[in-house]
Amino acid sequence: MRPVGKQGLKLPDADDRHVLAAAIKAGADTIVTSNLGDFPDYALEPWNITAESPDEFILNLIDLDDRIIYSCIQQIADSRNRPPESFEDVLTQLERSGLIHSSAELRLGPRHVVPYYSRTANPDQS
Repeated sequence: MRPVGKQGLKLPDADDRHVLAAAIKAGADTIVTSNLGDFPDYALEPWNITAESPDEFILNLIDLDDRIIYSCIQQIADSRNRPPESFEDVLTQLERSGLIHSSAELRLGPRHVVPYYSRTANPDQS
């Protein structure tokens, strides 16, 4: 990685240079932002960094392993007890916050179910 001062970072909004500088310093490959226009591909490509919306980022995490995301959403719901909230309540709040597609995907239910026989001996070899 080549050293560069913040003044060497070119973005449409100079006030966002610290975000790119932090991503470079941390070795991040993605900047998650609702302001995608402030982080165009041409400015990020030299650093092998991409920008994703929060919704796109969560969708990618769901694709990696939706069970982990379901567990996190359930933990959030379980931690809210004044007033109590359900899994659906948390999804509704995420949807209102702009995670439209992620919320819709999570409402479809888990996809990554491990069949019982794959956790035990192969049933065809008995």
